[in-house]
Amino acid sequence: MSIRVETDKDTGVAVVTLDRPGRHNAIDLAMAHELGRIWRGFRYDDTVRAAVVTGAGTRAFCTGIDRGTEVPQPSSPYSIDDPLLTIGPKANDLWKPVIAAVRGLACGGAFYLLGEAEFVVAAEDAEFFDPHTTYGMVSAYESVHMAMRMPFGEVARMALMGTAERVSARRAYETGLVSEVTAPGEEVAAAIRCAAVIASYPTEAVQGTVRAVWSAKEAARTQALAHAPHLIALGNLPPERQAELFTGGRGRGAYRVR
Repeated sequence: MSIRVETDKDTGVAVVTLDRPGRHNAIDLAMAHELGRIWRGFRYDDTVRAAVVTGAGTRAFCTGIDRGTEVPQPSSPYSIDDPLLTIGPKANDLWKPVIAAVRGLACGGAFYLLGEAEFVVAAEDAEFFDPHTTYGMVSAYESVHMAMRMPFGEVARMALMGTAERVSARRAYETGLVSEVTAPGEEVAAAIRCAAVIASYPTEAVQGTVRAVWSAKEAARTQALAHAPHLIALGNLPPERQAELFTGGRGRGAYRVR
């Protein structure tokens, strides 16, 4: 399996690592299913009181869905199958705190995970961007997740600029997406330190606080996400046209980091 889980029973912290560094930790169908299983399993494991999610290697936290993954779609324009919808902890009814530790690239579908973490720790070399519009796809779920964390203009710019711009860890910190910036290689340790502190507190109070924080934006988030499949069905180019743009090298040239 392409996901590693390491649990420290003394601290109560579990580290979930996406382990496909050769594919920039992109998520295939098996990984998507396994992530859901892991989060649901944590609900029943009292030795786990907090978790850290990260990516293996130095090049990427996660680059979303693996482009080589085929996801059959229903013919109805009112339905959409998205395997990434259930990769996050909140989608699996886990209210134990999860901290994301990011190094390298975090783009596209990675925001499903970042959007459902309590907060994000990033290395100085982390870069965030959303490639959807470049390849003729609507950034719907990703933009909604980021709109819960970042100012409107920053979300809009990142989603609309596509592959032409990347947001640096420092800029992500300035806009609220990232809560702490570390030296490269120290992001996981920093996230684990935070998780260990939180895990040392009474878990009922911690989970209740997590639930309270999320309830502040839950109604708006739920309503916004409900629009996503319709916007995608209306705005996405046909898959074969998306593939042409991707394989044709569009968006792989120079980009600006800000």
